[in-house]
Amino acid sequence: MQSNKNNESASDAKGRLHVSRNRAESRCPIILENSPDENHALLDSGNGLKLERYGDLNIIRPEAQALWQPELSPSVWNAAAAVFSGDVSEEGKGRWNFPKMPLEETWPMAWDDIHYLGRFTSFRHLGVFPEQSTHWRFMQDRIAKRIEEGKQFRLLNLFGYTGLASLVAAKAGAHVTHVDASKKAIGWARENQETAGLSEKPIRWICDDAVRFCEREVRRENTYDGLLLDPPKYGRGPKGEIWQLFEDLPHMVDLTRSLLSPEASFAILTAYSIRASFYAMHETMQEKFGDCGGTIESGELVLRTENSERRLSTSLFSRWVSK
Repeated sequence: MQSNKNNESASDAKGRLHVSRNRAESRCPIILENSPDENHALLDSGNGLKLERYGDLNIIRPEAQALWQPELSPSVWNAAAAVFSGDVSEEGKGRWNFPKMPLEETWPMAWDDIHYLGRFTSFRHLGVFPEQSTHWRFMQDRIAKRIEEGKQFRLLNLFGYTGLASLVAAKAGAHVTHVDASKKAIGWARENQETAGLSEKPIRWICDDAVRFCEREVRRENTYDGLLLDPPKYGRGPKGEIWQLFEDLPHMVDLTRSLLSPEASFAILTAYSIRASFYAMHETMQEKFGDCGGTIESGELVLRTENSERRLSTSLFSRWVSK
């Protein structure tokens, strides 16, 4: 009898291994690449830094993923208009140096024909994450298709920051609810809305803790046709609420699953964290969205270097897409 049990266990283990391999093969990472254009380009990277062009400005910032040597000459790097120094972590503060001449805090930028303001912040961010444009184009197409069918599209943008995704969605025809815990970020987003000439578009700007807001929306039985979820590794809500990505993300994804409308089109999760893998993001989405039909795609967002074949990975993503 013991021998039979051992044989059954071995058979079960073999079966489980086969299933596991099949699942892994079906989850090959998808690489979504953003190519350089006149508004933004990754010019070079290496030695823990990246050299980018934002509008007319060449800017140097820390980049932990850039483990290699730069391809361009030191003279090109030394011509940068702005260099960030200080704490290189995502949460830490630092300062900007302007080697050639003092620069204004803001300057005009554009994505396609949507104009907005770039800004030098003490957290090294500039108000836009260009690699996200692959998601924006995907979102545009999905919203436009729904609008062409004569239907309304409601989008919830959580941790919306300076509002570029919200503006893209609103211009495509969506009714947008934009949530961020920072009053300063909400103010910047409203400024971008005015700069873009989209002040009449239906965007609700809400300064609130994303988790608390979603919990209330679930109780109200409100639903959305599209979800954007771009949480930081660490954050604070307006009333001192603490956000920790690895502790709070499962509950957050569970809440967003409950907010899907019967005709929902997509839910996109992005994570800027090198301690995770795309498998971690994929399994989190699989657990909550796996019974929704459609597909779940996961992988990395990358920037392609201008005049080079080198790619720089910036973040992980996982997205559920309806049929």
